[in-house]
Amino acid sequence: MEISKTRINDLLLLTPKVFSDNRGFFYESFRQNIFNEYGINYDFVQENISRSIKGTIRGLHYQVGEFAQGKLCQVLKGNVLDVAVDIRFGSPTFGQHVSVELSDENHNILWIPPGFAHGFAVLSDEAIFHYRCSKYYSKDYERAILYNDKDLAINWQIASPIISPKDLEAKKLKEIDKDFIYNSVNN
Repeated sequence: MEISKTRINDLLLLTPKVFSDNRGFFYESFRQNIFNEYGINYDFVQENISRSIKGTIRGLHYQVGEFAQGKLCQVLKGNVLDVAVDIRFGSPTFGQHVSVELSDENHNILWIPPGFAHGFAVLSDEAIFHYRCSKYYSKDYERAILYNDKDLAINWQIASPIISPKDLEAKKLKEIDKDFIYNSVNN
């Protein structure tokens, strides 16, 4: 597995080695000892799978406090634009985002640690999105940032997005609480 850094500290793009032949393909999507070498030292406690149709945007979601989640994201079917926004107050990249394409063809995996809001846009007819979480989901600790907040300037590559009513009520970046503080010593 090849692991590369993104332009934002702590966000990692993982590209597994894929073995293909006339029967199909095989790859390791998770291997704890390799992840540990790159600082992904979390016990994953929950896995989620969603199916979404073209034009859907889900996010930008995050959890706070004792339920702050790290997410290991990949696409099992289709193609998405996966987005992570740095919400660590004091970070040199606070409010900036990384967008990467995850698909069933490139098999890429994005590691998003706690301190980032996460969302994705479905670019194919449908997408099956899979992610492992380092903490359990908790409704009381969930938060969201408005996907089209002008301060974020995210190009979702979708002209007329399908958004849940709940996501349309999300806060703007400048309205969120200081739930994550960047520590330059540890980052």
